[in-house]
Amino acid sequence: MSEGTRPGLPGGFRPGPPPGSFAARPSPPAPARPAPPPDPAVIADDAAGHPAVDAAVRAMDNAAALAPADQIAQYEAAYETLRETLATIDQT
Repeated sequence: MSEGTRPGLPGGFRPGPPPGSFAARPSPPAPARPAPPPDPAVIADDAAGHPAVDAAVRAMDNAAALAPADQIAQYEAAYETLRETLATIDQT
């Protein structure tokens, strides 16, 4: 046998697996599509009626246009506002 050749059929030919011996590989999942921007008319109709809650919701909506690092800070600030607001509501 010469250097660089493989044992098997002449010419280095190696047959593939028989048909149907492997399950079909699933295709990769489709990439997630970004959500459409919120409709301002729907947001106005969906207002909570509490100024702090409405402001926090608007801040989260506006965060979509920010860089990811800035989005995190915006979401944390909105979370803190909502948490404080809910705590005050629970005390009344």
